[in-house]
Amino acid sequence: MSPAKPATGHDARSVAMRVRHALWRHAKAWRQRLRPRPVARHVFVAGMQRSGTNLLMDVLDASAATRVFHETDPRAFERYEMRDPAVIRQLAQSSPAPVFVIKALCELDRLPELMSLFAPSRTLWLVRDWRDSVHSAIRSFGNFVPQWQRLAHGDANDWRGRGMSPATRELLMALYRADASEAEGAAIMWFYRNVLFFEHRLAADPRVRVVFYEALVQQPMREVAAVYDFLELSGFSAAIAGRIHARSVRHRSPPDISPAVAALCDELLARFKALPLRGRT
Repeated sequence: MSPAKPATGHDARSVAMRVRHALWRHAKAWRQRLRPRPVARHVFVAGMQRSGTNLLMDVLDASAATRVFHETDPRAFERYEMRDPAVIRQLAQSSPAPVFVIKALCELDRLPELMSLFAPSRTLWLVRDWRDSVHSAIRSFGNFVPQWQRLAHGDANDWRGRGMSPATRELLMALYRADASEAEGAAIMWFYRNVLFFEHRLAADPRVRVVFYEALVQQPMREVAAVYDFLELSGFSAAIAGRIHARSVRHRSPPDISPAVAALCDELLARFKALPLRGRT
């Protein structure tokens, strides 16, 4: 069995773009230290890995009112998992920016708890079409089928199985095949991570907004404006939306995925698309 790859993907931005944004962050941090403001809101950016969370974090980082923490930041994360809430609270309390933004990819099952601990708060949940997510995931990660087998047999020792419902575990057991492809394993992971949104009743929570990757990259002006409005972030501009450039949106089914798994993912994606749009509350 090959070792699992890290729980995050590569940064697809160009070197020049990363440098420009790094300079922006340094200048923003300097201005925030000169005129610090207490934290007024906490924002969690959630979703399945390779769903566009880095892209969304980038447009949130473009606001002068935010301080953002990625899952690669050792101050807030250890091996891509969020540190103890006491550590996160200390980071938030010491932040000079009024909006504290942090990734929550391995913590999807903990979002209701986290939003209560860090009130007032909002969550943005990124959803990407499972077919494109699978194509991206198998280029960045591996070990999907052994993980599927382990979870189907009840293992809940890490974030992948934490908070999983008995019904989801039974589905994983019923669909598991030892000869399944890595693409099919990635599709199953897309399902069991995203279904937590409904199992933990986030669809009814006014503090949570679903953001679709495809809409974000195809209509960035509209979608980024809606995100800023939902978070009550001022300063939205065309330049901020312009940080998003055309990305891959193909919706091509990967090979070697059983009809049962494809139908499962299609049904869950349809549930997301049937949700009412949620703006500022």
